[in-house]
Amino acid sequence: MVDGPHRLYSWQPRLASKARLRWDKVEKQYMLVFPEAALVLNQTAAEVLKLCDGDRSVTDIIDALLEKFAETKREQIEEHVVELLTRIHNRGLLGTGLETESES
Repeated sequence: MVDGPHRLYSWQPRLASKARLRWDKVEKQYMLVFPEAALVLNQTAAEVLKLCDGDRSVTDIIDALLEKFAETKREQIEEHVVELLTRIHNRGLLGTGLETESES
């Protein structure tokens, strides 16, 4: 569960070890593949997840997408990124980079 929208911005998201971003050659689209299931991703969701490398913060991801999709308002990109990352995280498919804080 997300501890509020402000905490999400401190995440350095990365896909969980059980999840993989894969290009489906037949369907010509990205899919998020995990044990016994897969999610078909639209182009925007795929672009967001490609940037989830564990190094970039959510703010960095939003900034990179704003650069790539300059015609889109920051608020729209931000809303989409926050919604997507929250949903993927709640399914256990995304690490936040904050997990190690509780291990210290």
